[in-house]
Amino acid sequence: MLIGLIGRPNSGKSTFFKSATLSDVLIASYPFATIKPNHGMAYVKILDLAPEFNKVSNPREGYVKEKYRFVPFELMDVAGLVEGASEGKGLGNEFLNNLAGADAFIHVVDMSGETDAEGKPAKDCYPGNDLKIIENELDKWYLSILTKVWKTFSRTIEMQKKNFAESVAAQFSGLKVTEDDVKEVIRKTNLNQEKPSAWSPQQTAEFAHALRKHTKPMLISANKMDRPNSEKNLAQLKKEFDYPIVPCFAEGELALREADKAKLIDYIPGENSFKILKELNDKQKTALDEIKKTIEKFGSTGIQETLNKTTLEILEYIAIFPAGDKLEDSKGNVLPDCFLMKSGSTALDFAYRLHSDIGKNFVKAIHIKTKKAVGKEYKLQHRDGLEIMVK
Repeated sequence: MLIGLIGRPNSGKSTFFKSATLSDVLIASYPFATIKPNHGMAYVKILDLAPEFNKVSNPREGYVKEKYRFVPFELMDVAGLVEGASEGKGLGNEFLNNLAGADAFIHVVDMSGETDAEGKPAKDCYPGNDLKIIENELDKWYLSILTKVWKTFSRTIEMQKKNFAESVAAQFSGLKVTEDDVKEVIRKTNLNQEKPSAWSPQQTAEFAHALRKHTKPMLISANKMDRPNSEKNLAQLKKEFDYPIVPCFAEGELALREADKAKLIDYIPGENSFKILKELNDKQKTALDEIKKTIEKFGSTGIQETLNKTTLEILEYIAIFPAGDKLEDSKGNVLPDCFLMKSGSTALDFAYRLHSDIGKNFVKAIHIKTKKAVGKEYKLQHRDGLEIMVK
């Protein structure tokens, strides 16, 4: 699973990325501070399974904090997108190529209205315009992949009676588009797949737009909610767009994460409070007081909620624990592993996820909560713990 952070220059993408990963990346107030994409590990926050058995987990990857387990996945921050990127403006084609492997997008939008579409200081810039620009560029990206070959492509499908969904999926294979994706989009748009050569330019554009929204689902991170005009802009944005939207304060999250790392405070990502552990100077106290006001108002900084909502709700992943009777591996580590799998996966899918030989020799699985055996067709549930029995 790879999630891409997108947004126009100076929207706060790199701050979001650093706050989610604590990676050492450049954060600067000028356009294109990010040139090459940054990759790092962000985390899904779930209730850990070990406390239900009066134990404490020892994760091999990710970490545990109190009752929560933070399960890693890959997050990518790419260069800011400007109008005309699909025609090569800014970092254009390079930017879009970097996004091809993403399963979903988190679009970081500056809700303050204090910077323009190119990331330069301005006043009263409505952030919905930025969203439209990026949405348009993403649609043009998908459409350009279709239109480059559409005339020959559509006629070949008709003359050779090829499978439309299979052919389109092959054309978009680099963007993780599957046959099932194409079938679902055709069903929703009600376009005639038997005679695609008769589609009007408008219908082709409609198909490209629907395919993009379905295969690269997007959540809006409404960033900089600590600024004066942000709430007004957020209210307008919610009326105008149907994307999931989460109010965010990336700068505040980064400050809290770094203070927690320095052991100045005790902070669990996604919570609306923190505990001060050491004596702070006046500047630190003032900064934390301001952050506290914002997170109490909105319930959190929104960063962890954004990560969880994108992975668990939009992409529909679930967390599964490999677990024996004692919940320990051969070295005594409690629940060292936790895997993110697509909702709808079975016990057999999980066995293959652990190792191909385990999948091939699968006999049954023991559910550690119920102690009952389940078969290979058992549908996994979020936070299941299973011990796989083999021949």
